[in-house]
Amino acid sequence: MQRRKFLKGFAGASAVATIVTVPSLLSAKDEPKAKIVSPNQMDVETAMKAVLGDVKATDSDKVTLTVPEIAENGAVVPVKVNVDHPMTKDSYVKSIHVFAAKNQNSRCADVVLTPTNGKGYFATRIKLGQSQDVIALVGLSDGTYLKAAKGVKVTIGGCG
Repeated sequence: MQRRKFLKGFAGASAVATIVTVPSLLSAKDEPKAKIVSPNQMDVETAMKAVLGDVKATDSDKVTLTVPEIAENGAVVPVKVNVDHPMTKDSYVKSIHVFAAKNQNSRCADVVLTPTNGKGYFATRIKLGQSQDVIALVGLSDGTYLKAAKGVKVTIGGCG
């Protein structure tokens, strides 16, 4: 007997929930929805502006960006960023950011460093959907930013 009461009660509660929910769902279809843009789905200029703010990044030979000239597989492109800068308590590499200029997700990596890291260096693999520039943006502890960019030709694979 208890099982039947439970099932009747559950069926009744389900019917009430359906009656209350369906009209509100129908009226929600008429309302315009705001377009939500993921922070990872911005063009490279917007993504770099999110990191830089109003500061300008300067091209520097102190930043060594190592990427292959031709990537045989765009799904796994090795990237190395080495910064020739001291890592002392007062002056150090604070962050390294890697961007892919034409990817839908242009912001590939963000790394925060401290003087205890000992060296301004970061290596990873990124996915490139097509031939494009890879950009390394390096933030220093004094608030300045250095930049380096190199082009990579993608032959197969990638994002699409």
